[in-house]
Amino acid sequence: MKITKAHIHAVEFPLKEPFIISYATYPNMPAIIIKLETDTGLVGYGEAVPDEHVTGEQVAGAYEILRTVLIPQIIGQNPFDIEHIHHLMNGAIVRNQAAKAAIDIACYDLMGKAANQPVYNLIGGSAHKQLQYPKVLSIEEPAIMAEKAKLAVGQGFSSLKLKVGGADSAKDIERIYAVREAVGKVMPIRIDVNQGWKTVGHAVQVINQLDAAQLTWIEQPISMGDIRGLAEVRRKTSTPIMADESIQTMEDVLEIIRLDAADYINIKLMKSGGIFPAVQMAKAAESAGIIAQIGSMVESSVGSAAGYHAVMARRNIQSSELTGPLLFQEEIGNLNYQLPNVHLSEKAGLGIDIDEAQLEKLTTASCIVEGGA
Repeated sequence: MKITKAHIHAVEFPLKEPFIISYATYPNMPAIIIKLETDTGLVGYGEAVPDEHVTGEQVAGAYEILRTVLIPQIIGQNPFDIEHIHHLMNGAIVRNQAAKAAIDIACYDLMGKAANQPVYNLIGGSAHKQLQYPKVLSIEEPAIMAEKAKLAVGQGFSSLKLKVGGADSAKDIERIYAVREAVGKVMPIRIDVNQGWKTVGHAVQVINQLDAAQLTWIEQPISMGDIRGLAEVRRKTSTPIMADESIQTMEDVLEIIRLDAADYINIKLMKSGGIFPAVQMAKAAESAGIIAQIGSMVESSVGSAAGYHAVMARRNIQSSELTGPLLFQEEIGNLNYQLPNVHLSEKAGLGIDIDEAQLEKLTTASCIVEGGA
């Protein structure tokens, strides 16, 4: 089986309401969907969700990198040669992980379809009986977040993730305690600062005021390049710390391990370059006793299904936050969410169906690459 052609779609997924985190507000979610064709007639789908604040990529740039650099490298390749494909991509251009993830995911979709197996069976099998996801709340006023949290509990969510890290950390503290009061002491709550508290000193000061909130963990409280600082935050506080933006490569994982800088790591396919490197990173974390999560860059059913296959196959990946499809007004896939679980199909590949008409409707630019040109 050889890859013969690629269709590249720049798309915009309309959100039900703006997605607000510490460094940006998204009224809709731009992404790239690719479709790889093969000489056997099989097709595989992949997705890139670039984030200039994390991976340093934008949709327009990732689109051109895929069109002119990465896709020409993999035309004629067998998708089963996934390590070689990553070698080719990494040799052609450094970083650009979200763009590489799109190709990686599409290759796994093709592998699964060729083998007539779900992707998780190709990377470890079924290590979990069920896959749960939290309710993710954007940054808003404390009373609004508290009301939405209470509603989420009533809907059947089994855990909450709060986005914080605004300019006013005192307001963040107010948000967290307002939610805790609204949902009671038992409901698991994790918070994601998205680097918003910046420095070690400020983060330690804020975190030590949150002990009574009984948080499951605090995600990326300081700037992403400061792994040594993250280790210091962990030493000076009692709430478990998760590294997110700080984890983009295997080298980052090894540095987290070396400095004993985190209790958890948040691996995202868009940061790591796809399923193949994400699973390697999870294995490295497991060897050091660090629990992993597969997180979201607000992908559609394509990227979200890929992430859940990685979760399913690795016992050390104990949580996931792939809720992008639930946030969209319009989608292209049919990943099956039933509160509080997501259900992966046993169908071959990613196990989802793609609505091509809907894909065309949401496309803002498209092209075809074939024959290495």
